[in-house]
Amino acid sequence: MALARAKRLPPLHLSLNVPSRPAVQEPSFRHANPPPVVAAPQSASTPLARSSQFRLSDFDRLAVLGRGNGGTVYKVRHRETCALYALKVLHQGDAAAAAEADILGRTASPFVVRCHSVLPAASSGDVALLLELADGGSLDAVRTRRGAFAEAALAEVAAQALSGLAYLHARRIVHLDIKPANLLATTAGEIKVADFGIARVLPRAGDHCTSYVGTAAYMSPERFDPEAHGGHYDPCAADVWSLGVTVLELLMGRYPLLPAEQQPNWAALMCAICFGEPPVLPDGVASPELRSFIAACLQKDYCRRASVAELLAHPFVAGRDVLASRCALQGLVAEA
Repeated sequence: MALARAKRLPPLHLSLNVPSRPAVQEPSFRHANPPPVVAAPQSASTPLARSSQFRLSDFDRLAVLGRGNGGTVYKVRHRETCALYALKVLHQGDAAAAAEADILGRTASPFVVRCHSVLPAASSGDVALLLELADGGSLDAVRTRRGAFAEAALAEVAAQALSGLAYLHARRIVHLDIKPANLLATTAGEIKVADFGIARVLPRAGDHCTSYVGTAAYMSPERFDPEAHGGHYDPCAADVWSLGVTVLELLMGRYPLLPAEQQPNWAALMCAICFGEPPVLPDGVASPELRSFIAACLQKDYCRRASVAELLAHPFVAGRDVLASRCALQGLVAEA
């Protein structure tokens, strides 16, 4: 069975070997290169372009934003400029930081969190990633404070998250841990894919994957039970499943694949993900377009699951009122 950690159970400390950076090219495969349907909220600077300008001693730590798999994220302020950033301190050391920084160094998208610098801490052996600060926090934190998301806000979340995945998949980067905690929001109504600690760079376009590390609650059936699927899977389709669970969770205001009172242990999650069906939504809870979108994401057979490109063209995303959806998301995050 898959090596995994259950939702909100103690994390595993795992290393990741990322291939060296290949020659620049824009591959095309089943889940890549969708039409650009979401306007970029802002221009993205080249990651790590300013890395030589920063030292760890240049920053004051203001608050703890979160603690995760082997590291802690702080809100920090640059003393000279007063600019605010997120500082992710990785306790595993250079290898983990280099792997995540290498992946972030391949990206320059407004839908992916930017990495400005890799900062070693000589005294402790820790390594820190200096990241852009998403001032609205994670969607998991927004859901905890605000409850279920309105459908208009959900449409914008889906559109921007899909745009981020389209950008990553076109560069052969697969995230493998999409969940509300790893989608960050800004008070301007922007969504950014974050936390690339277990992401992979595929050697070739269209390659399948054999990594089963991740958060069990958001794993697709073929990742949770690899023996039943030939020991490998399409990682782009796995990201789509995780996004579908995420959208459904934000709609319901709680983890959706188990009853509210059931503990999300490994056995319960396996039964729900591999053999169960998505919850039946009461009439009036979701539009036909949203129901269809979720169903397209949560096909148990990954060969029948919708691609990122298909989901960007889905009526729930492509047919939304962009201004109204952005305003709904912005208001939700601002009030949280």
